[in-house]
Amino acid sequence: MERKTGVVVPLGALYTASNQAVGDFPALKPFADFCKQSGFTVIQLLPVNDTGTQSSPYSGLSAFALHPIYIRLENLPEFEDILKRSRNFSSAYKSFNKTFKYKNRFDYEQISAEKIKLLHLYYTALEKKISPKKTKANPNPDTTLAPKFYEKLEKFTEENEWVISYAVFKNLKDDHFQASWKEWEEDKQKLNHKQIETRWNNKALKSAHNFFVWCQMCAAEQFKDAADYVRSCGIVLKGDIPILMNEDSVDCWAYPEYFNQELRAGSPPDGENPVGQNWGFPTYNWQNISADGYKWWKDRVKAASRYYSAFRIDHVLGFFRIWAVNSKETTAFLGHTVPFKTFTREDLHNAGFDDGRIRWLSEPHVPTSVVEDVTWDHEEAHAILQRICNRVGTEELWLFKEDIKTDGDIYKQFFAEDYTRDNNIKQALSNKWRDRAIIELSKDNFIPVWSYTGSTAWQSLNGEEKQSLEKLFAQNDKEQNELWKQQALDVLRPIVSETSMVPCAEDLGVNLQSLPEVLEELSILSLKVIRWNRIWEQNGQPYVPFAQYPERSVATTSVHDSSTLRQWWNEEKQSVQAYLDMCSANESDRSIKADDTFTSKVASFVLSSSAQCSSAWFITPLQDYLFLDEKYYLKDLQAERINVPGSVNEFNWTYRMPVSVEELSENKALIEQLQNIVKIHENR
Repeated sequence: MERKTGVVVPLGALYTASNQAVGDFPALKPFADFCKQSGFTVIQLLPVNDTGTQSSPYSGLSAFALHPIYIRLENLPEFEDILKRSRNFSSAYKSFNKTFKYKNRFDYEQISAEKIKLLHLYYTALEKKISPKKTKANPNPDTTLAPKFYEKLEKFTEENEWVISYAVFKNLKDDHFQASWKEWEEDKQKLNHKQIETRWNNKALKSAHNFFVWCQMCAAEQFKDAADYVRSCGIVLKGDIPILMNEDSVDCWAYPEYFNQELRAGSPPDGENPVGQNWGFPTYNWQNISADGYKWWKDRVKAASRYYSAFRIDHVLGFFRIWAVNSKETTAFLGHTVPFKTFTREDLHNAGFDDGRIRWLSEPHVPTSVVEDVTWDHEEAHAILQRICNRVGTEELWLFKEDIKTDGDIYKQFFAEDYTRDNNIKQALSNKWRDRAIIELSKDNFIPVWSYTGSTAWQSLNGEEKQSLEKLFAQNDKEQNELWKQQALDVLRPIVSETSMVPCAEDLGVNLQSLPEVLEELSILSLKVIRWNRIWEQNGQPYVPFAQYPERSVATTSVHDSSTLRQWWNEEKQSVQAYLDMCSANESDRSIKADDTFTSKVASFVLSSSAQCSSAWFITPLQDYLFLDEKYYLKDLQAERINVPGSVNEFNWTYRMPVSVEELSENKALIEQLQNIVKIHENR
């Protein structure tokens, strides 16, 4: 493969002198000029889809629509005339520019709301301009403007069928003050495609719907113009396609047949997340998507290919198998993979477990003491347990009632959310709800709990029983791996073959046996995050030598969910030392020590040594490159991050670069250092 070096940046982070509030599509042009000077041949963006009220670019309100926040008002057709013509727009526009000056983080909620307000005012003024009324001052208005304008909108709609359901959905969201579609009136929650079309053709709603089409048309024009410019600079623009959709999205509303609303995607328990992660996104109904020839997914990559020459496949492991949990569970602990392979009651019988032992393994047994330790009252503990459990004979042991299906059902029994004792009882019972070794998914069909070895039932087994169960689990896992491999091939093949874009996987996480094989067969590049690319099973967990990186991979120093290079160096000294040990073996600069203060010299060393990797593409976040110049360092290291996983706040996804693109382009010393890093990688 041709070796390429590049930079990753969220579009909103691009700070230009003329647009200080938030980065926009046209900002890609001067940024491409800077990248060309630096020798970069790839610009990778985080997703730029409409996410509505959500700041996370991975929480899409639409799989197709671009985010209106990235539209540059000044580049809209007729801008100067509308600015003079509309007092309302002019006033709001001046207020916007006065209010939202450059800051290290941008206010997503306010800027997004104000941008939409400005676009509404602009569109209202534009409609008046193109459909003028006959007056004394204007006895012969130009009647040709409106037909031309609406013909253009109609053509855009014909070329982008998704915009019909998007416009109807967005209009309904406005009518319901942005509330989730699941909170709308029942007759609007479940509109079929014909009903959506009928609402789209409602003349009374035509102007409202056209507004959203116009926004998408303007966004597409500005993005396409910028993308073409990037391409003309000899630079590959790489996009990012999130695997999952927000449940409050137009796609989940308009295409319910493609989603499983009973399950939520997430990740299984691990060291940092002992109860797993419930991301809140519905899983896919791959059977229905397949029956439709994968049209929805194919259309997604087709739409992306208008702008990008390469694309990142978010969470590619999810195409092999997704971790899914009941939508009413508050954690992801009792989740399972989809697809999955079960074992039967007969299999358990053959392994030496009778029905009583199977119940012990699959149903949590709750000792009275679990509640009594909170209430300090034996009788009250009994009274509480009787609400949700059945007692096992005369023992101080209980089983959850059949109508308790999830831990959410347990929580419903206690209403004093701010009452510490009730919260402690809920937590104690929820902990016991998760305390099982196997899960009965359907009648007589079971799967192991991901963390089964920590269960009370497992720990009570003797060595022979554990060995018997582990043998059954191992056989089950072997058959599951074949299921996962086949699903990945079935799903990914039609997606990557639909486009000439270079596919790049985000394959972080569990190392599935079939993953490298599938990526190679489909010519998908893997991802190597250098600080995590280690031989974890060896003592000291050494780094994988750069010479052993696969050619068909993208290497990077950091990702949007990790700390920056600077924060890593300052806060993860064991990892830093292991990195230096690997570099020393390669006879790199030995004057750098792990306890050194992070400086531009350290940044240069890490970037230059990392650029020696054998990966064909080396694409690193903008922040890590900016550490080559210490005047760009922020006082707060955390403020240089894009996202902190597991947290939802105003900080995440609102990073701005600490210097304007124009100033960067004038920093000859930085550009020279970047050119040297590019040479190291591309001339290896």
